[in-house]
This record gives sequence, structure tokens and C-alpha cells, in this order.
Amino acid sequence: MKALCYNGVGDLRTERVPDPTIINPKDAILRVILSSVCGSDLHLLNGYVPTMREGDIIGHEFMGEVIEIGSEVKKLKKGDRVVVCSILGCGECQYCQSTQWSLCDNSNPHAWIPEKAYGDSPAGIFGYSHAFGGYAGSHADYIRVPYADRGCFVIPEGLPDEAAVFASDALPTGFMAADLADIQPGNVVAIWGCGGVGQMAIQSAFLLGASRVIAIDREPDRLRMAKDISGAEVLDFSKVDIQEALREMTGGRGPDRCIDCVGMEAVSEGLDYYYDKTKQFVRLESDRPIVLREAIMACRKGGTVSIIGVYGGLVDSIPMGAAMNKALTFRMGQQHGQRYIPRLLEHLQKGELNSGFMLTHKMSLDEGMKGYDLFNKKETMRVVFAPQ
Repeated sequence: MKALCYNGVGDLRTERVPDPTIINPKDAILRVILSSVCGSDLHLLNGYVPTMREGDIIGHEFMGEVIEIGSEVKKLKKGDRVVVCSILGCGECQYCQSTQWSLCDNSNPHAWIPEKAYGDSPAGIFGYSHAFGGYAGSHADYIRVPYADRGCFVIPEGLPDEAAVFASDALPTGFMAADLADIQPGNVVAIWGCGGVGQMAIQSAFLLGASRVIAIDREPDRLRMAKDISGAEVLDFSKVDIQEALREMTGGRGPDRCIDCVGMEAVSEGLDYYYDKTKQFVRLESDRPIVLREAIMACRKGGTVSIIGVYGGLVDSIPMGAAMNKALTFRMGQQHGQRYIPRLLEHLQKGELNSGFMLTHKMSLDEGMKGYDLFNKKETMRVVFAPQ
């Protein structure tokens, strides 16, 4: 089969690789129908995740058709059209049983790698380096899905593939960002990042009761979508001082909830960006926490900071004095997609959430590097590969 493979920093190639097979009786094999790029994939391409190997198949946001099932798969049948959570969960450990799926104890066979950095291992993730299990990703003709009964969700009739694919990752991640923020009716929510996850966080914040959502970015197309489609007020951080603007827009108080949908590769127009880039270059810091610093300083006293943008290692110059003395609550984590996806498919079917607009470029696997270049340059909201 064809697959899009990592061959070094900034180097993806479409290659011929062996077809996947059933390894465990709980596995299913899917024919991939759509597989989307994600901002997290750029961390792999740009060299911020060190446990990638040449030939690794990337991609973790996808939907497809079930073509083969293991002997212990009970909830699926051949021909089912399903969306698959990007996070792997066994469904049986303490964390899965408490619906904290991204903390699964059993789905990462390479747990010893992240344990060295984090003290514990998170769950496995499709196509996301050997630190997260070494699983083959979804930018391919076919994919093996372990724990298929736990991670595959049958797509309702009438819901287009182009909307359903984002229920794999961007939508549950954005929804979890809003959920972690503990939004109360009438809250004002500030969201940094208007990419796919940010767009879904905006819509989810309104769904959970926010009265206003203020979205922050500098890319004109993304700001336009945040305003015209997702319904947010928008701020361009290249044109205004974000701290001053947020204070002015909230009567001097600050937003009730602040959500970081950017993570480790944040940028800014100020000296903080060059400070972080320099520290990254000399290996004194692994991530750029520009947005996290801004969110802490902007959030009102007693507010909540929700962190869903990915951080992989070490950061510094975090204003912990402000966080402590303003009595802020921090909540964060990789998405618990299995908790949210059934509910989100219903919202999509009812028209209460809109995700299909994010598909701005559909391409073949042969155009993989071109698609990632477009995405890396922010010339597209989402590139989606249609392998067949």
C-alpha cells in the first residue's frame, strides 16, 4: 500500500509499505477514506519530537471503512463507516474506566520512553513517534486499529465524511479544551489559536454557555473563519497589545476563562519569541510557552487556564507568581476522545457544531509533502488526504 512516511526533519515521502494485518483479536483493519493533518503533526515534521524514526507512517486524525475485524471485536462489522479516536485506550485500566482515556496504562508498549521524561507514560497515539507507542499512522491506504471496539465510532447516516473526520481529533480536542475550562453560563472566554482546534474550542465554548468568546491569532483567513463561521470576536496579535485589548474588552477585569490552543510552537511579535527561539537553539528550552504566559497574565483573578496545545518538554519564565497570587486554576491534558466522540457526532448531526468548513484542501497521498508545506506555512486551515 501507499503511505506518507517520515524521513527526517522537513522530509516526508510517499512510499510503498506492507499492508497492515490483524495482530491482536481486538484489532480491526480500516480502509482509510480521509486522513487530516493536525498541528501536532508539525511538531514531528519540524523536529520537536525526538523519537521519530526513518520510515514511520504519520497521521492520527482519520475515518474509514472497516474491512476486517479480529475475533474479539463485537461492536463493529465489515462495511461500517467509522471515525477513530486518535488516542488509543484499552478500556479496562483504571484510567479508561474513569474516562481519562489519554492516560491509559496499557496502550503504549514503549512506556519506558516517556516515563524517563514525564515520570509516567500517557496513552499510545496513532502515528506519533515511538515515545507514544510507535503505531503506524493514518496517512496510508489502510491502517490497523488496536482496541477497535473502544476507539471506533460508527458515523450516523447522512453525516458527510468531510465533517466526521474531524471528530477524530480536532473536535474532541477543542471540546475538551472548553470542558476543562469549566465554562459557566455568561462567562467570557479568550482562546489563543484559530486553527482547527481553536475553531472547535470556540464553538464548544458557546455550546457550553459562554456569552462571549474572544479569539486571538494573526492569520487573516483563520481570524475571518473564527468571526464569520465560529462566531467569535477576534484580535490580531500583530496589530494590538493583547493584554491591553483583553482588559479593555472585559471592563478591566480580564477573561473568566483562558484557553491555550497553540502549545510548543507559539509565535509572537515581541522579544519573547526571540528569547524562546534562542533558548531552543542552544537546547536550554524545548518549547515556546508564549501563549501560556499571556494566558496567565490575562486571566481574571480566580479564573481558569485550560491548556490543550501540546507541550513536549521543558519551558521557563512562567509567571507562577501571577498564577498563585491570582488563585488561578490550571487544567490540561491530551484529549479523552472516547468520552466525547459519541456526543459530538450527535451535535454535528443536529447542526449544533460545524466542522466541515475546516477542510480547505483535499489531496492524494502523492501530494503529501506539498500538503504539509501548505499547512506549515498556514496557507490552509486543514489539508485532508483522500488515499483512494
